[in-house]
Amino acid sequence: MGISVGLHKLHIRSGYGNLGAGYQYPALVGSGIVEQIGEQVRKHVARKTCVIISDSNVAAVLGQRIEKSLLAAAVQPTLITIRAGEKSKTLQQAGAICDQMTAAGLDRQSFVIGLGGGVIGDISGFVAAIYHRGIPHVQIPTTLLAMVDSSIGGKTGVNTADGKNLLGILHHPSLVIDDLDVLKTLPRREFNQGFAEIIKHAIIADPKMFGMLQDWKASEAPALKQLVLRNVKTKSKIVAKDEHDLTGKRALLNFGHTVGHAIERAGNYRRFLHGEAISLGIVAACAVSITRAGFPHTQRDAVVDVLQRFDLPTCLPKNFPRNKIISAVKFDKKFESGKIRFVVTPGIGAAYLTTDVTLQDIREAVAAL
Repeated sequence: MGISVGLHKLHIRSGYGNLGAGYQYPALVGSGIVEQIGEQVRKHVARKTCVIISDSNVAAVLGQRIEKSLLAAAVQPTLITIRAGEKSKTLQQAGAICDQMTAAGLDRQSFVIGLGGGVIGDISGFVAAIYHRGIPHVQIPTTLLAMVDSSIGGKTGVNTADGKNLLGILHHPSLVIDDLDVLKTLPRREFNQGFAEIIKHAIIADPKMFGMLQDWKASEAPALKQLVLRNVKTKSKIVAKDEHDLTGKRALLNFGHTVGHAIERAGNYRRFLHGEAISLGIVAACAVSITRAGFPHTQRDAVVDVLQRFDLPTCLPKNFPRNKIISAVKFDKKFESGKIRFVVTPGIGAAYLTTDVTLQDIREAVAAL
């Protein structure tokens, strides 16, 4: 993809993190950082033993390079590889990882590195949060989606039979490393799914970025660094205002996710990639927003056009089990006291949380997909 950018360091602020009030952690964005990982980790996490949790796909490409860099910096790594995919994000898998860590001699003075996409970031963060009641976590996201979204904010979790991320804990990373060079190895479909979260950020908080995306060309790789930085800043600002999701401000990040997660579950986590399901969820959320928030039809059409620009789905296959989507929505974490907390947008660049949305509204939006 021809990416060639320098290293940029951001300081992510949390309202009240797992390491204390006003907790901050750095996010490094640039190229060629993989070779510096040992040095950067020693600088920000002063510990000498760690586990690298990765999946079978990523470990084959980056595992040895990361281990070599850590060893050169006098950090002793243990690599644990799990099967790639959402099906591995379970409590049973997290327990198995903890058992392997104990067998390898890792203790409360060790730390965890999550090397992979969103699934790895979630489960490695969850393991870091529960192992010896919490040890440091370093995020090394290897997908665009994880760089701009799941690696920021401290949410960790595993799935249950009833839904996504129903078990989890807030555990901020000590360091996030976004090496844009690793994106060169991503298949186009995997790369494009990251734009679903980028488009979501634009809809809820950044109308200028939405305009940029309308003119974006996939070959403009040098601009990718600035796009990643912009999204990391956007998400971190929202999280810092409402870290524990008490006021509804952080919940704005769930725009498109209520239906998106339900689509993932209805497809048994195999039919769509996460970003693709969120794309469909965004279209459904726009339909609900037209009914409940006065969202203009012309802006809904603009959202669909931008999603399609990145080859993201905006319609469900005719034979997709839509009834399973509605059933899955009922298990969403955003249900409280029988009412769903749904994020709507009155216009691109703004969003708010409401309890006025009904299952019938969602049913109609899903039927229109």
